[in-house]
Amino acid sequence: MEATTNLNVMTAKELTRIVLAKEELFILDVRNESDFNDWKIEGESIEIVNIPYFDLLDSVDEALKQIPEGAKVLVVCAKEGSSLFVAEQLMEAGRKGVYYLKGGMKSWSEHLEPVKIGALAGGGTLYQFVRIGKGCLSYMVISDGEAAVIDTLRMTEVFEQFAKDKGALIKHALDTHLHADHISGGRKLAEQTGAAYWLPPKDAGEVTFDYERLEEGRDITVGSTTIRIQPVYSPGHTIGSTSFIVDDQYLLSGDILFIESIGRPDLAGKAEDWVGDLRETLYNRYKGLPQDLIVLPAHFGKITELGEGGRVMTKLSELYHKNPGLNISEEDDFRRTVTENLPPQPNSYQEIRETNMGKRTPSEEEQREMEIGPNRCAVHDK
Repeated sequence: MEATTNLNVMTAKELTRIVLAKEELFILDVRNESDFNDWKIEGESIEIVNIPYFDLLDSVDEALKQIPEGAKVLVVCAKEGSSLFVAEQLMEAGRKGVYYLKGGMKSWSEHLEPVKIGALAGGGTLYQFVRIGKGCLSYMVISDGEAAVIDTLRMTEVFEQFAKDKGALIKHALDTHLHADHISGGRKLAEQTGAAYWLPPKDAGEVTFDYERLEEGRDITVGSTTIRIQPVYSPGHTIGSTSFIVDDQYLLSGDILFIESIGRPDLAGKAEDWVGDLRETLYNRYKGLPQDLIVLPAHFGKITELGEGGRVMTKLSELYHKNPGLNISEEDDFRRTVTENLPPQPNSYQEIRETNMGKRTPSEEEQREMEIGPNRCAVHDK
């Protein structure tokens, strides 16, 4: 940990390691109550309380009452400044083991943690990038000095550096669909590396840029590994949603199927039109795939979905047993489940969709603000 003006500093990367290792940590979140209730840091061994910053300006006595003796304490705010002030007051009051989160919740939202999913039988390796603070998941296939990135996030430098460290050149950037919860980095990554940018044409009707058409029958080769697209056109979350089978082992399901839920069909305002496609994909198309495929989604909704080492993955056959969205026998019940009483829609989702179409060019700071909060792509994430 760094030390600044005698204060302990914890980075988002260090916090991620604590969460994944299930270490005990007490978090004092000093954001406004509404922001805290909308989105917070979670972990199996994390205890968290919310006391707004303005309630602590005159005294931190209320916080001291709630912090357990001997606990490692992390103070969190939106950007950093408020948590630094409160951490100073706690230390002046005699508390030890107090840290503040460097960069605040903005840094937590943007941290990507790469984890190895496994070796590929055809040669190469598959990696998952866990955006733990927002629940987004990206992937990189590396084989014979080449790489493809799937559902790239806007922090493209992370992917570029990772590929460089592995001695690979990025040849392809692919989006499973037109995203509504986060700004895609796929086109930017392609421009920076000379890679091809792939997007399903049925999601690209309003885009303002050139792209490679992600269609059935167009297999994509990465070194000696083939990303097979042909059998898994999977509409429902969007009309163009396309899943990828990698090396006959892994099903990258995009936002159609998650570990504990299924994709919502309403983010383009067409829930009634797309609900039938969603059911067809989940109850027929996916049912016809090999059931030993390992499902790798584009998002997770709850910290409980993270497995060993932070990996988010489960066999397709297991999901048909335990995922509630795959076990609604009556079509009318399914329709009601995916169109009524849904979680709130993602923050700025319309503006994010337009940005991903190329219709908006927000600044870096505007992009950060647009993405603040959870992803909320799933039906059951409330």
